[in-house]
Amino acid sequence: MSKIILLTGATDGIGLETAKLLVAHGHNLLIHGRSKAKLEAAMATLKNTNTGAHIEGYLADLSDLKQVKQLADDVQKAHSHLDVIINNAGVFSTPVTTTDSGLDIRFVVNTIAPYVLTKALMPTLDKESRVVNLSSAAQAPVSIDALLGKAQLSDNAAYAQSKLALTMWSRKMGLELKGKGPLVISVNPASMLGSKMVKDAYGVNGGDLSIGADILTRLALSDEFAQNHGEYFDNDIGRLSSPHPDALNNSKVDAVINTIESII
Repeated sequence: MSKIILLTGATDGIGLETAKLLVAHGHNLLIHGRSKAKLEAAMATLKNTNTGAHIEGYLADLSDLKQVKQLADDVQKAHSHLDVIINNAGVFSTPVTTTDSGLDIRFVVNTIAPYVLTKALMPTLDKESRVVNLSSAAQAPVSIDALLGKAQLSDNAAYAQSKLALTMWSRKMGLELKGKGPLVISVNPASMLGSKMVKDAYGVNGGDLSIGADILTRLALSDEFAQNHGEYFDNDIGRLSSPHPDALNNSKVDAVINTIESII
């Protein structure tokens, strides 16, 4: 049975490879991108697969929370129900590291935007739906000051902290929704895959993107994960695992989520 799936950051890298795989299996796809040209190119590529899957494109800059909320509104106007949200979009480095409101763009795109989008789209999700959040093997203790935009971080530090913060709220939300809402799970799709982000950050080609696309597809659709609410899958070792210890520390998790709520 085909699913209706929203996939952010779907115009290149793991996102595009995941989109190709989902469309090949006949699922109806809502793909998001930041660049109009890249979004149109991705849609053309996917439509050329001739699987009969329905494909829609949504344009939004996830570093702008107003655009994130508009994205949620646009999706809800077109769809009263979603089966899956895959929060794949992320950023490692950017020429400008702060938003107009003074927030760290890495935190906004990697942590806050998927939180806002997921919460806004909650009315479209039910107990059979899933939210898959793209984390990373790179996870580091979160500076609340940095999350608030009051401290400057290097690219590596901002990325690792933003990914832990994402993992923290994923676990909390997943556990709270168990039995009454969608399954929420976070995943390290595998380290050093050959995405543009990895090439830009480390100057290496990286591994086969299909490794990441495969685990995202499994987490989104496979019955094997139907009961893994709030858990973390580490694809470097190919199984569910423990995230950074801070993600298991309730007081630290609450501090991060309360800060996100204060920002939005």
